[in-house]
Amino acid sequence: MPETATPEPAHKRGRYRRRLRSRIIVSFVLLGFCLTALFAFATNWARMRVENQLVEDVMNRNIDEYARRYAVDPSRNPDLPVQQMRARLVKPDKFEALRLEEPDWYEFGDGIHSLSGVDERGQRFSYKLAVRKTPEAWFFLAYDMTDSIRGETQLNRALMLSVIVFSLLSWVLGWWSASRVMRPVSDLASRLRAYRGGTKHPEPLAPRFPDDEVGQLAEALDDYSARLTEVVQRDREFNADVSHELRTPLAVIRGATELLLARPGLDEKMLQRLQRIQRAEQQCSDLIGSLLLLSRNERGHGSSNVAKVAEQLLEAHRAQLGGKPLELLVEGERELVVDAPEAALSVALGNLVGNAVKYTQEGQVLVRVGSNAVQVIDTGPGLSEKDAASLFQRGYRGTHAGHSQGGGIGLSIVSRLCTLYGWQVEIHPGKEQGVVATLCFGVEPT
Repeated sequence: MPETATPEPAHKRGRYRRRLRSRIIVSFVLLGFCLTALFAFATNWARMRVENQLVEDVMNRNIDEYARRYAVDPSRNPDLPVQQMRARLVKPDKFEALRLEEPDWYEFGDGIHSLSGVDERGQRFSYKLAVRKTPEAWFFLAYDMTDSIRGETQLNRALMLSVIVFSLLSWVLGWWSASRVMRPVSDLASRLRAYRGGTKHPEPLAPRFPDDEVGQLAEALDDYSARLTEVVQRDREFNADVSHELRTPLAVIRGATELLLARPGLDEKMLQRLQRIQRAEQQCSDLIGSLLLLSRNERGHGSSNVAKVAEQLLEAHRAQLGGKPLELLVEGERELVVDAPEAALSVALGNLVGNAVKYTQEGQVLVRVGSNAVQVIDTGPGLSEKDAASLFQRGYRGTHAGHSQGGGIGLSIVSRLCTLYGWQVEIHPGKEQGVVATLCFGVEPT
């Protein structure tokens, strides 16, 4: 990719990559857990349904057989040789006694009923009771479900263990699949991060990846890289051409101005106009140099004295004050030197000073140079919260701009220069009035 693209911070790239990998793993785990849990639930439900149906069918057949044998020979109590079943016959003269012995049995109607609880010894019991009530006798057939419940408990434990085991297996499978899926994506990201420019056309990525989704992404990135490289190249050529074409007439203006200033006998008005042209030419040259550095994203180097540049800027503005009662002062450190071209420092500090002079109608504009920062303090109309939050946006003009000239890009250029050189700029309202603009260089004085 072209070198002008700003790479995403490494910690954010890693976080997003881990998040995608984690989503794949979690998806596998949830899928394995849900499928296994659903299978366990269906298995347990089917077992209970089939078991209940079989038990009830057996009990219905046996109680019908029990009643039939009694009808054949009412003189004796018939026996049923069925394991886990207990039969009981209650004749009419024992109905009331049954109310006292087994009140639940007494209240039950015909059909299959389930009973469970704790007996006198504190042991749990569970059984199904088949009931057939006729005028001649009441028939009861109990089927012990204790062993069935014990088996159900063991089955549930086995099913829970299987859910846990298959969830762990799903996690392992998800981790392995995520690693396989993310490996080409990580490889693509590594190749993109490894490219730092230096060649006119970056090496294509698509041939290094298979013809799948990642290969299509690499092909799209190659196409985007080619178009962006072309745009950047055109932009660089345009900036270089504009810079060269503008510097030529500016050099002519500078030479002509110097020749005119060297002529003796110039009147005061003519001298002031020539000096103003000379200052405008210098400001334009500084601005062109700074914009060229910004367009190339290249740091220029130099040893610029902040106090000296501030004095030059204030001197240029003093000549343009006219009759405005405004005092321009410089105080503080005189030895603060920053590693930047004087043109870049002049543009950054000049915008802050220019705004202070423009919006302050009376009082003073003070440039205070510290050990690693410079402040521009004015006694102007102040700053609203809305202006303070939007001052560095390109094209924004403050509340007090009115009909003044300017496109609202000066502070935007200052912000970009600060980003390029690692400086910091802040503008906030003064304690009592006016505005305080701080340009911090983050360096110790040389």
